[in-house]
Amino acid sequence: MDTSSWPGLHDPEHSRWYIERFRMMAAEGADLQGESRLVDVLAPRGARLLDAGCGPGRHGGHLARLGHRVVGVDIDPALIAAAREDHPGATWLVGDLATLDLAEQGAAEPFDGALVAGNVVDFIGEEHRAEAVRRVAGHVRADGFVVVGCRLDRGFTPADLDAAAPSAGLRLEHRFATWDLRPWHDDADFAVSVLRRTA
Repeated sequence: MDTSSWPGLHDPEHSRWYIERFRMMAAEGADLQGESRLVDVLAPRGARLLDAGCGPGRHGGHLARLGHRVVGVDIDPALIAAAREDHPGATWLVGDLATLDLAEQGAAEPFDGALVAGNVVDFIGEEHRAEAVRRVAGHVRADGFVVVGCRLDRGFTPADLDAAAPSAGLRLEHRFATWDLRPWHDDADFAVSVLRRTA
């Protein structure tokens, strides 16, 4: 079942470019941790955290260095290989968010929270997005959190997330326009949604 439109699955050069792009940005001192700083604020100390659609591991790696127990999952094996190389303090697994079942990979313990950063959901086929949200939420303990970021011009909107949330056992707790918590407004081009697992 093809649930992803991530270019790296069909073009290894794209994955290599993506990996090197973020390595170069990190070497130049770019701030690449806005998303993970927010997750760190939401999480208890030493939390078990899921980095869903982790790419080459910049968020999960940062959270692991802060003392959290992190499992990162991405559909692209090249990105997972880079995450293992650059951020050895976390666990990195190849997996499809639309069919996610970490118990099958020996990671059955529930998470305190999950991060779905950037435009991860946009690279999941439209018909599989609600299921991906449900699968991620299903790995989070009751009263745990799921943080989802999305660009509003790329197909997955806050309305889509709000529609998917109830069947995933999630309720919206906060919504912001940026990762540094600027207020949400209808003309925003980005949304950061903090959801809470209710069941």
